Amino acid sequence: MPFTDYPEYDAIGLAALVRKREVRPSELAEAAIERIEAFNPAVNAVVYKGYEQARALAEQQDASEPSGPLFGVPFLLKDILGDCEGWPTTLSSRAFSDRVMPYDCELVSRFKRAGVVFVGKTNTPEFGILPTTEGRFHGPARNPWNLDHSTGGSSGGAAAAVATGMVPIAHGNDGGGSIRIPASCCGVVGLKPTRARNSMAPDFGDLLGGLLDEHALTRTVRDSAVLLDATHGPVPGDPYRAPPVSGTFLDDTLREPGRLRIAFSRTDPFGRPLHADCLAGVDATAKLLESLGHTVEEAQPQIDPQGFAEAFSGMWFAGIAYAIDLVSLQSGRSLQPGDLENLTHAVHARGRAISAVEFQFAELVMQQAGREMGRFHQTYDCWLTPTLATPPLRNGVIDVNESDLEKTYAPLIDYSPFTAIQNASGQPSISLPLHWSDAGLPIGMMFSADSGNEALLFRIAAQLELARPWKDRKPGLVLGGALKGGALERNLAAA
Repeated sequence: MPFTDYPEYDAIGLAALVRKREVRPSELAEAAIERIEAFNPAVNAVVYKGYEQARALAEQQDASEPSGPLFGVPFLLKDILGDCEGWPTTLSSRAFSDRVMPYDCELVSRFKRAGVVFVGKTNTPEFGILPTTEGRFHGPARNPWNLDHSTGGSSGGAAAAVATGMVPIAHGNDGGGSIRIPASCCGVVGLKPTRARNSMAPDFGDLLGGLLDEHALTRTVRDSAVLLDATHGPVPGDPYRAPPVSGTFLDDTLREPGRLRIAFSRTDPFGRPLHADCLAGVDATAKLLESLGHTVEEAQPQIDPQGFAEAFSGMWFAGIAYAIDLVSLQSGRSLQPGDLENLTHAVHARGRAISAVEFQFAELVMQQAGREMGRFHQTYDCWLTPTLATPPLRNGVIDVNESDLEKTYAPLIDYSPFTAIQNASGQPSISLPLHWSDAGLPIGMMFSADSGNEALLFRIAAQLELARPWKDRKPGLVLGGALKGGALERNLAAA
């Protein structure tokens, strides 16, 4: 009998059913596959389907004693850094469409030990270069709240998959907002952990000069916490380690945060006004925090926004150029004209032109931003901003065939002026689906804390989730029709 209640449970809830033997892992795998087949033609979230492997593992689990906190729970890997033995990691690039990984990375190994069942891999922009998910190779992912709009990026496929209930939890990574931006756009939870909280072994010590961190997108705060409990911790040889953890993050979701001093911003770092929908979300969240007993005041860290944007872009472009050259070298092939999208090619060329000295100057600016954030958090426990300065963009606003980087990226700095700061500082930062625009699109609220203090974020996030529940709020794509023959007919026609 099909497990029809599958989308009503979060990952912890599904794992509890498996432990109580009320449902089998194989039933969960089939439920996930059914929903992928139903909704994916509309949203284009899943770009590799590992159904055969998923069914085989789930059937093995049926006959096994549950082990791991998320035993039997369907899970999706991102097509960037989610390296799984025998599966492709193409970085959503046609040039590397045949790239199959020879072994698991450490994070994937830890996911497996947590007990999840991989069912596929998710859509991204080519090499993760955009805060939208629109690529030539796989095509654009579409926002389940409105198919004309972006899912965000680069973990856009993961966010859309969680929002539509294909899986309750999906892998993501974040080098400038790539977990939090899609979480905001798709109305789910997205945490960027403290730098080095999750190891990048065995292949990397860090990436993008320490800007990039990995974790997941989830429907509930507790799912984010339990997965981080299962994956965090260093590997011998890691170049640095996150501050140690006391207790478990899951336990933190059950603890009151205490009375916090919280700063909030009603303008972006340039002093420019936010979109009215985002401003309304910040004001409403600030009032909610006050009603919960917190001290809330308007304040903003003092970071030179123009100098920061220029330095961050330099590090970002250099890091992407390195990634492209590394994958080319590992694959034993030289890039040919037309292999990369025009925009990716332009990023590659700009990155390769950045000198080692310029890179180190940019790194210095990132470190100075981290110092300022450290000072800021001596006064404020949390910093509240909207995750994005506007509601989700429409698909097609960004042209991956464009070669002019200034033309493409200048509007994106206006779109996402907050998220890169925490990548520079190494702080943890979480986007929560606490507000919706007048047009019915999600507006994420972002909370940041001092380095190493994910525990505080989980406590305040759980408190807000209880005060303003979002788990049962479903996007229009899910509510717009019934599952029929593995397809959502009305929405497929619309797509």
